[in-house]
Amino acid sequence: MTEQQVPGGPIDDFYAIIPAGGAGTRLWPLSRQGAPKFLHDLTGAGQTLIQQTFARLAPIARGQMLVTGEKHVAACRAQLPQLAEADVLAEPAPRDSMAAIGLAAAVLQRRHGDVVVGSFAADQVINGKAAFEGTVREAVAAAREGYVVTIGIAASRPSVAFGYVQSGGPLGVAGAPSALHALGFTEKPDATTAREYVSSGDYRWNAGIFVVRTSVLLGHLAQQRPALHAGLTEIAAAWDTGARDEVMARVWPSLEKIAIDHAIAEPVAAAGGVAVVPGIFAWDDIGDFNSLAALLPSVDDSGNKVVGDGSDVVRIEVGGTVVVPGTGRVITLLGVDDLVVVDTPDALLVTTRARAQQVKSVVDAVREAGLDELL
Repeated sequence: MTEQQVPGGPIDDFYAIIPAGGAGTRLWPLSRQGAPKFLHDLTGAGQTLIQQTFARLAPIARGQMLVTGEKHVAACRAQLPQLAEADVLAEPAPRDSMAAIGLAAAVLQRRHGDVVVGSFAADQVINGKAAFEGTVREAVAAAREGYVVTIGIAASRPSVAFGYVQSGGPLGVAGAPSALHALGFTEKPDATTAREYVSSGDYRWNAGIFVVRTSVLLGHLAQQRPALHAGLTEIAAAWDTGARDEVMARVWPSLEKIAIDHAIAEPVAAAGGVAVVPGIFAWDDIGDFNSLAALLPSVDDSGNKVVGDGSDVVRIEVGGTVVVPGTGRVITLLGVDDLVVVDTPDALLVTTRARAQQVKSVVDAVREAGLDELL
C-alpha cells in the first residue's frame, strides 16, 4: 500500500490552500470586515471556522498555506499558531478568489515543484471526517491525471443560495472510482430550476472546493487570463526574496478581480477538463442566519436555536426563532415566531428567518448612512 493510500496518512504531493476572505455580510452584525465569520465559533464546536478548516486538513496535507487580508493576519496567526510565518500570504486588498488561489499555487510550485493543491474556504462547516478525507483522496488522484477537480455536495434540498455543478459519465481514473466528468456550472438558480436540478440527480451543490496540479492551474490561467497569470507569477517569483514588498505593491492593485469559478472552472469545464467527485459528507457555508439555524441544536421543543448556552435568552410562547446573544444582557422574547435576533454591543438586528438572505441589504443601508464603524 502506498503512502497516500494509508488511512489517516498525509498524501504525498498534496498541499492545502485556505483562502480566508470576505466579510460575511449576510451574518451582520456578528460578522464584519474586521472580524469576518471565519474567525468565529458559530456552531459551538469549541473552535472557530478557520481552526476547524485547518484541523480538518492537517491529517491529509503535506502543508497548508493561508491567504488572507493584511488586516486579518494577526487574528489568523493567533488562532493558528502552528502555521509557519512563510505559509501566510497577506493580500493588501481583496482581488477575489482567482488571485488568492493563483498566487498560493504559484508560490507552492516555486517551493515544491509541480504538486497538487486543493483550495478549501476558511468559513465552511463539514462533518464526516472519513468521508471528507476519502473524497479528497479521490480528488487528488483525478487531479494527478490533469483534471481540474471540484467536489460536488449531494443537494439535500433545492437551495437557491448555492451554485450547482452538473455531472456526466464516469471519469475512469484509477484511485478515483466515484469521479465523474463535470459538464458545467450554474450560479444560484431560481427556485423552479433548483427543484429541477435536484430531482434530476445530475446536479450537486458547488462547494467551491478545487483540487488541481499547480502546473495545470497555472497553465489554464495563462491561457484564459494571461495578464492575471503574468502578474501572479511575477509576485510569486519575488515572494521569498527581499523584493516582495516592492513587487506586491506595484503589481497586486492592477490584477483582475475575478473568481476562480469564472476564470478557470467554467471555461475549462466547457472544454472537458473538469471532473467532479461526489462528496457524501455534511457541508454548509453558513451563508445566512437561517442556514446557521440548521446547524444548531434546538434548545426546546419549539425549534428555537441559540448560539451559546442560552442562559441569557428568555422565551415565552416563541417558536422557530434564532437568537445570537453577544452583550451579556438578557434577551426576552414573547409571542413571536421564526425571528432572527442578533445582539452585539453596538448593533442589534431583528428580522425574520425568511428574510435572512436579505441582511446584505441592511449592510448596504448602513454603509449608505455613513456608519462605516459598524461594518
